[in-house]
Amino acid sequence: MALKAGVKNFDKFHNAGYKGLYNGETANDIAKRKGLRYREDILDNMGSEELADNLFRIVQTEAKLKKDNIVGESNANKTHYEVGASVRKAIKEVGGTMPEVICTK
Repeated sequence: MALKAGVKNFDKFHNAGYKGLYNGETANDIAKRKGLRYREDILDNMGSEELADNLFRIVQTEAKLKKDNIVGESNANKTHYEVGASVRKAIKEVGGTMPEVICTK
């Protein structure tokens, strides 16, 4: 859906979602904290709770891009950020562990 919305720079698009969910942190920030090697996939290095948070963010962003017929790269990036921030807010409201805390355990 991101491609259909007009996303060309997927690093920026992915970072928008991470920034929303991880309180402003980028993929590089997360990878450094996890001690990952260059190009090692972040999602492949998550426990079930953190992975579920991210999969929910990804799936809900895809659904929103489609449902709201989001067009344009900046609009798609903004949507991904907002969905990530909404997931973060929901985690906080239910008393869950923030993903940046999970990934340091």
